[in-house]
Amino acid sequence: MKLRLDYQGFYDWPAMLGFFSTRAITGLEWVADGVYSRSICLNGVQGTFSVAQARGDALALTLNFPEPAAVPEIVARVRRMFDLDADLPRVHLNLAADPLMAWLIARHPGVRVPGAWDGLELAMRAVLGQQISVVAAIKLAGKLVAQYGEPLAVAQPALPQLTYVFPVVSVLAHADLATLGMPRSRGRTLSGVAQALLDEPRLFEPAQHVQAQVTQLLALWGIGEWTAQYIALRQLRDPDGFPVGDVGLLNALLALEGTPLTARALQARAERWRPYRGYAAQLLWTSLGRAD
Repeated sequence: MKLRLDYQGFYDWPAMLGFFSTRAITGLEWVADGVYSRSICLNGVQGTFSVAQARGDALALTLNFPEPAAVPEIVARVRRMFDLDADLPRVHLNLAADPLMAWLIARHPGVRVPGAWDGLELAMRAVLGQQISVVAAIKLAGKLVAQYGEPLAVAQPALPQLTYVFPVVSVLAHADLATLGMPRSRGRTLSGVAQALLDEPRLFEPAQHVQAQVTQLLALWGIGEWTAQYIALRQLRDPDGFPVGDVGLLNALLALEGTPLTARALQARAERWRPYRGYAAQLLWTSLGRAD
């Protein structure tokens, strides 16, 4: 099935694709020739999809999924994942009150905030990425998928790189994830996040009261402000989500303005970017040549 997903305004597809390419989990995702592909599992049913730039203001979605009734939900998830409904003119009008943001917007007018296919998967990625490099985190994620994910049963001759679907929450909640090669405390955090989702199935569903969800996340073992805000930004789709104290953001401001900032000073500086601090963060990360 092929679908056209329209959007409005500028769209920096190379930047979006670069983000997902850098973080592609072996067996689960594949990026090549301007196309992002991945396996999915929805309500126990497996499938795959691919996304590429289409002519005009749109992305092209190629979907291989056996349940037609699930198509609207899949499309909604993909639109959130690729930030297709962002009102960039409004975001830019707000942020441009800061001269630095106005300059960054002029340089990168189509930068959007990458999202996620699934909340549990995004939360696992966020925890795995605590205090280690992106490369190291993705390697751990690949081990997690290979050890606990289910083999992909959908025949996809054109995408032999896709071999697994992401592990289900019940498996992750009861697994000893520290055996993947990480501190035992981090394995405990991963299992605790999975158990929290079992206890509250709507934990990672985008909702109006994001702060309440952030508070729930902060109550979990091993989840600090950075991790909770990262999940809010990329999964709960809070445009004001802001990973406090992020090293990349501090480095970006240092490179752009020549003045080192503390995490507290960064948080104070970001107040002028409300209610779109997440888009400000994405512009700062992009200025470093990375999407973070």
